Amino acid sequence: MRSVAPRLALALLLLAAPAHTLAAGLASRRPSASLSRECAALERQIGRAESRLGPAAAGILGGRGLGRSRSRAAARLADRFAERCVKLNQVQVLGSHNSYHVQPRPRFFILLLAFDPAFLAWEYTHLPLDEQFETQGIRQIELDVFADPEGGLYAGHPLLALIGEDPVLSPELDEPGTKVLHVQDVDFETTCFTFVACLESVRAWSNAHPGHLPIFVLVEAKDEAIIDPLDSGFAIPIPFGPDEFRTLDREIRSVFAPAQIITPDDVRGNRRTLEEAVLAGGWPTLGDARGRVLFGLDNGDKRVAYADGRPSLEGRILFTSSSPGLPDAAFVKQNDSLGDFDRIRDLVRRGYLVRTRADADTVEARTGDTTTRDAAIASGAQFVSTDYPVENPDFGTGYFVAIPGGAPGRCNPLNAPAACRNAALEEPGAARLRARRERDERSPRGLIHAR
Repeated sequence: MRSVAPRLALALLLLAAPAHTLAAGLASRRPSASLSRECAALERQIGRAESRLGPAAAGILGGRGLGRSRSRAAARLADRFAERCVKLNQVQVLGSHNSYHVQPRPRFFILLLAFDPAFLAWEYTHLPLDEQFETQGIRQIELDVFADPEGGLYAGHPLLALIGEDPVLSPELDEPGTKVLHVQDVDFETTCFTFVACLESVRAWSNAHPGHLPIFVLVEAKDEAIIDPLDSGFAIPIPFGPDEFRTLDREIRSVFAPAQIITPDDVRGNRRTLEEAVLAGGWPTLGDARGRVLFGLDNGDKRVAYADGRPSLEGRILFTSSSPGLPDAAFVKQNDSLGDFDRIRDLVRRGYLVRTRADADTVEARTGDTTTRDAAIASGAQFVSTDYPVENPDFGTGYFVAIPGGAPGRCNPLNAPAACRNAALEEPGAARLRARRERDERSPRGLIHAR
């Protein structure tokens, strides 16, 4: 057999080239045909490397075993392929539902359950956001937000007086700005009280891990009043309209630099509509998306108010939960992974981002039923959301959700290219990514897509 050393040495020399030579800006300025040829060549190289290295090749590309130089060469080929040829929508990651949520404190929870056992649906607690990223591999979070332009609307929790506890939780709640909680005055425990505080936690972790897969922040705008059975003075939410959504965008921009955010404008590029770009494969590659965040609006009924006359979300930050055929259609929420299984698979294959749920209201975790979980993972939805990235030992069922073979993500089983390797998806070159981010932040456009 002929030696593979010359080919591997050439690959290493190419991969060691300066970052600006390999990938300038968010996307290479070369025509897409040139990029396609590069990806095809890389795929052939990976195939040859695997065939020559034998059955343990998958272990090499997964970061295990064999000779050190061969292992590094094979891994670098896979890294290069992921960076240049795998797109944001071709990965599946784990998400957490109501990611800020802390179940009600024990004495208050007992009081709620005496009123209605349905409150058992709130028996789940998430770690702080940065700990979810670090220890559980979460790459999609959900934040429920309430407008509070004057501050103080959600500062008091009158029902806590029923158990003799202080109704004031944090001075942060007195400050103007969007608040994060589940249900006002009833289910209000949270790991971060304000939207900005939550985002600052995301930014700090992201800055410390610049090679991470993009983090999708799903935002649910809440403004529904609830029944106040004891006339305790429950807060009446402020309706979300264009002004409140503009405040939301401003708060996001106050935390993240433009180069850290993937926006609808970045994806649309020169296309007529956002949907047209998505259907034409307009999502950025991982080399362009790593270390960044993107935002989605959960409320389909508020997409028009958020767009505010901009049908393809021009100048906006959030990708709205929309429907195929509409100009803003890029992200589609399909929470029923069983009932919508075939639809989810079709949407993913066509190029849309999809979020679905593996469980709801603690039902699956209490029974140990994995049917919904397994359907969510098999659906190919890019974001699989759960309340249980780790099991709740009190339930005794062993139920939890993880992306199989992927930590924190895997190549999407429906649409990822054949040469995609799970081990190459995240942090192959953190130093290079940090240098690129610094360069992008100095540029006037930040993120620029070539078409």
